[in-house]
Amino acid sequence: MGLLLRINVALIVVFAVGATIAGLACRMLLQRNAEREIRAEAELMIDSALAARDYTASEVAPLLTSQMQSRFVPQSIPFYAATEHFLRLHASHPDYTYREATLNPSNLRDRATDWQSDIIERFRNDASLHEVSGERDTPLGPSLYLAKPIRATADCLGCHGPAQDAPATVIARYGRDNGYGWQLGDVIGAQVVSVPVASARARADQAFRTFLGSLLAVFASLLLVVNLVLYLLVVRPLRGMAALAERVSIGESGAAEFAAGGATEIVALARAFTRMRKSLDKALQLLDT
Repeated sequence: MGLLLRINVALIVVFAVGATIAGLACRMLLQRNAEREIRAEAELMIDSALAARDYTASEVAPLLTSQMQSRFVPQSIPFYAATEHFLRLHASHPDYTYREATLNPSNLRDRATDWQSDIIERFRNDASLHEVSGERDTPLGPSLYLAKPIRATADCLGCHGPAQDAPATVIARYGRDNGYGWQLGDVIGAQVVSVPVASARARADQAFRTFLGSLLAVFASLLLVVNLVLYLLVVRPLRGMAALAERVSIGESGAAEFAAGGATEIVALARAFTRMRKSLDKALQLLDT
C-alpha cells in the first residue's frame, strides 16, 4: 500500500469518526432548537389569547354594558373574543388551532373533544398541574399541543351559576340546558393550542443536511490540498531518490546526484544517500586496486 493511500485511509477514518460525532451533536442541537421554536410558538399563541381576553374585558365590555341589558352581546365576553380572534387566524393557517375547550359550555361549539376532555380531567384531578403538553397526529400532520387550565371565577358565575340565576338575555340566547352549575374555583375547561411541528423539523433537517454537505466539502478540499502537498514535497522527491538509489545499487556510475532541495527531512535523507554513495564508490575503488 502506497504512502499516499495509507495517509488517505487514515484521514478518511478520522474524518468519518469526527463527522459522526459532530453530526450526532449537531442533529441533537437542531432538534432541541426546533422543539424550543415550536413550544415558543404555542406559548405565544396562549399569551396572545390572554391579551385578547384582557383587552375585551377592559376596553370592549364596558362599551357594551347598556346593550347587555336588552340582549346578550357575545362580543363583550373575553372567552368569545379570544376564540373568534383565533378562528380568523385558523382560516389562513389551518394547521394552527386555539380552543377554550369546556366540559359544560353555553355555546356548544366550545364543547371539549374526547382528548381535550382527558386533559381537563387531568387538571381537575391534580390541582398542582398548571400545564400539559404533548404531540398528537392530525389530518394535517403531527402537531404539538399545549394546554392550561381555565378556572371558574366570580365573573363567570354571573352567567354560569345556577340556571335560575342566569340573566334573561343569556337564557334567551343559549337556553337553560347547557353552561350552568359552574362552581367557583373549579376547572371548567382548558386553553388548548396546537402548533404544527413539520415545518420546524423540516428546517432543522435542511440545516443538518447543509451542515453535513459543508463538512464534506471542507474535508474534500482539505484532502485534495493534503494530497497535493504530500505529493510535491514528499512522495515525488522520495520516488526520485528511490529510482536513483536503485540505479546506484546496480552499479550505474553515471547516475545523477541526489537532489539537495526540498523539505529539511528530504534534504537530510538526500545527504545521507550522497554520503553512502561516496562511501560505496571508494569501497569499489579499493576493491579494484
